[in-house]
Amino acid sequence: MTPPLAKDDLDLILAKTAPLWEEMRGSRLFITGGTGFFGCWLVESFLAANRQFELLAEITILTRSPEAFREKCPHLSGDPALTLLCGDVSRFEFPPGEYRYVIHAATEASAKMIAERPQQMLATILDGTRRSLDFATTHGTRKYLLTSSGAVYGEQPPEVSHIAEDFPGAPNPLRASSVYAEGKRAAELMCAVYQAAFPIECKIARCFAFVGPHLPLDTHFAVGNFLRDAMQERTILIEGDGTPRRSYMYAADLAIWLWTMLFVAPSLEAINVGSDQSISIRALAETIPAAIGSSSQVQIAKSPQPGAPVRQYVPSIAKAEQKLGLTCSIALDEALRRTAAWYGYAPLTAAVQFDRREREG
Repeated sequence: MTPPLAKDDLDLILAKTAPLWEEMRGSRLFITGGTGFFGCWLVESFLAANRQFELLAEITILTRSPEAFREKCPHLSGDPALTLLCGDVSRFEFPPGEYRYVIHAATEASAKMIAERPQQMLATILDGTRRSLDFATTHGTRKYLLTSSGAVYGEQPPEVSHIAEDFPGAPNPLRASSVYAEGKRAAELMCAVYQAAFPIECKIARCFAFVGPHLPLDTHFAVGNFLRDAMQERTILIEGDGTPRRSYMYAADLAIWLWTMLFVAPSLEAINVGSDQSISIRALAETIPAAIGSSSQVQIAKSPQPGAPVRQYVPSIAKAEQKLGLTCSIALDEALRRTAAWYGYAPLTAAVQFDRREREG
């Protein structure tokens, strides 16, 4: 069972998106991936907006296990505006009626699946996108949002500090490890093909890296693993040299950006979603204990190689700022604190930290 999102987070989302919701009055929204990291934020903020603005709108969530979602989020599953549809994203049965909005947020990045089941990942991305578009184009959908990925750009050159939407690079299609990135590229193309044939607006959100409640703490996400170790007062181990650079958007800002894109972004115009505040993995690891009040230390397994190019994954967000007026409201330190607090972390007092260091000696 997970706790509700903090009131401050929901209030921020609703304040930033308040003018947008009126067009959804009395409408229905269909969302795939509604039980994942992105999905939980979208579902809870939708339900909050539905109550606050008295929209009389409804949401249907596709999930392979409605019971698991009810156990995970009972504060959401009991809302009368929410319906759980049992099914697989690649072949779900279409519910009847009109759905003016569809968000396809299934198939999050999974290093484990990429390494162990690349065929399954590719099939899920392609078949799931096709199925969700088939649903949208037969159920009166006006606006369709695809959560794509910054992975579609391929490797970010070291001389490019912030990668923009017009970057001409791409993943290597002859590497099985490119399966997620190439799948997302094909999903974007599929949106273009369907929009050419049907009266639907397809919005493309190229998402980068994020932090916040519901982020898994036991997968390949460095920020999640570092937070887990810091909350357990354990040493934060960096297996590499700590030089790769990332940026992290707080999930409340993510929700604001995705709702804004669904309602008002230009169709078939990719827009980066993320923070442009670059930080090295080493600096991230060192920032986390200080931000949340943990006594954890940082250990780096390897030394940087002189002259080696720095690997980066940082977006330019100029288009989102200029075309949609979007900004990042929550700084990284505050994002880390809010995430740790949602997970129930309470910093040790100075006396307890000193006693622990004495005993561990």
